Amino acid sequence: MFRRALPALALGLAGCGFQPLYAPGPMANGQDIADELAAVHVARIGERNGQLMRRALQQRMEDSRPGTRALYELRTGITISVDLQGYREDGLISRIRYLALSEFTLVRMAPPNEELLRGTARRFDAFNIPESQFFAADVSREAMERRLMEGLAEDITRRVALELRRRGEA
Repeated sequence: MFRRALPALALGLAGCGFQPLYAPGPMANGQDIADELAAVHVARIGERNGQLMRRALQQRMEDSRPGTRALYELRTGITISVDLQGYREDGLISRIRYLALSEFTLVRMAPPNEELLRGTARRFDAFNIPESQFFAADVSREAMERRLMEGLAEDITRRVALELRRRGEA
């Protein structure tokens, strides 16, 4: 049943102008979206979480096609807030939630230097603190921070790709 519906669904989506975001092939301006993303230089971001997010952004953008000349610069920062969510009977904390907020700006590097996109990405995640297992709590926190930074990077990359595609088709 599903196998029969899949071609009809694909034809229906093609008729409405649907196109996968990262689809290969040129946009209206002749550029490939992968080339445009590779031309985004990710500016430095402070602290350890910033390094994690910068690396995740670089892997999705400028590292995708090494040697591509930078045409854009992505500037971003991270703000993290912590919410204590759980307590054990003895009063010790058992669960912590992090909320990560990243405000970003995409700027054209060549004259005229103009701001192309400004936005905010938000993600939250949490981890448990096992009783008397400090190493396990540390590992859980580090894994949670990586998930947060990867998620923020994915959200930002998607927004940048959409904007570059929109500009390339205009």
